[in-house]
Amino acid sequence: MEILKVALDSIRSNKLRSSLTILGIVVGIFSIISISTIITVLQETIEQGVSSLGQNTFQIQKFPVQINMGAPHRNRFRNRKDITYDDFKRFEMKIKNAKNVAAERWERGKVVKYRGEETNPNVSIGGGTFGVFINNNWNIAEGREFNERDIERSEKVVVIGAEIAEKLFKNISPLGQTIRVDNFNLRVIGVLEKKGATFGQSQDNFIIVPFSSFESMYGKYDQSLNITVMSFSEDDYDELIEQATGIMRTLRKVPPGEEDDFGIYSNKSIMEQINDITSGARIGSIAVALIALLAAGVGIMNIMLVSVTERTREIGIRKAIGAKKSNILIQFLSEAVVLSLVGGVIGIILGVIAGNLAGSFLEATAAIPILWVIIGILLCVLVGVGFGTYPAYKAANLDPIEALRYE
Repeated sequence: MEILKVALDSIRSNKLRSSLTILGIVVGIFSIISISTIITVLQETIEQGVSSLGQNTFQIQKFPVQINMGAPHRNRFRNRKDITYDDFKRFEMKIKNAKNVAAERWERGKVVKYRGEETNPNVSIGGGTFGVFINNNWNIAEGREFNERDIERSEKVVVIGAEIAEKLFKNISPLGQTIRVDNFNLRVIGVLEKKGATFGQSQDNFIIVPFSSFESMYGKYDQSLNITVMSFSEDDYDELIEQATGIMRTLRKVPPGEEDDFGIYSNKSIMEQINDITSGARIGSIAVALIALLAAGVGIMNIMLVSVTERTREIGIRKAIGAKKSNILIQFLSEAVVLSLVGGVIGIILGVIAGNLAGSFLEATAAIPILWVIIGILLCVLVGVGFGTYPAYKAANLDPIEALRYE
């Protein structure tokens, strides 16, 4: 405690000099922590968004899953064959050991009307087979989901997202009410639990009808459908993906050696792509941080050497009354580490604040990158020890007689 007190007193007695030295540490740690915080915030928010699929569930679709897929990339794959309902039924018959298999199709940019109220023209309407709710992790907040009987009879029933319910049914229950989409009347039988928004994009702005009803409304082969598959457990998840891939290649007659003409979408695959994209930014921040910490370390060594020179007489007195070399070494080494840690703590606090502030503009969830906070602290200790050892060693080896005579 006395060594720590002496170290803090030394920093306070040379405020300007210490502040300039600490600044280098602050810049280095800030660059790591701010970037890591932003990446952590984005990863957690994206993970919440892509986890719309149920646990141990993957989706088979026409286009490959690429986060940065723009029009030029999509044009490469638009000539692929659509996945049809017949493909789904044949796939469903062939897939083994799957807990649940479902299909869905979507139309976007729709207006939903109820009496005098209507939504913006940005609502998605989907048609799903039985099991689509569990595969997509859609939970019913009110009413019920459609069943196999509704699908067999092509009932014009609909389950609506929470945002649609809030917009159209402010003071009454939506259940039993009739909404209108593209001149089709649909009776509301259920309302989904609210999921909120991801990066400002609502996850509740859609409606879902039985697949047969959807086909009667929009035709059978207007668009490719998606197939979702759920495994019984995480243990057989990867094996089920391999089995599904083989079945789809066979159904679509993909020659051996050629790439798949369909994409497999899963929470895991999306997160792997996110990690690939963010790894470059993290490497860049580490490079900047190491350069800043190297410069800060040289500054700490310079400050400590000046401190040893200024306190030569103090060192002589300490040695004269019984201080050992190890005592002097630990004292000056502790001062270097404290100097580095003060800068590190400031850098960590500012980095976390800046990272979360940047994330807030994207309506992302706040987060603290615990691992990188620990790494930042360890780096500070390493810089303090690495660049403080030589000045501390020099102080510990001063001759007490010469030190006492030093002016």
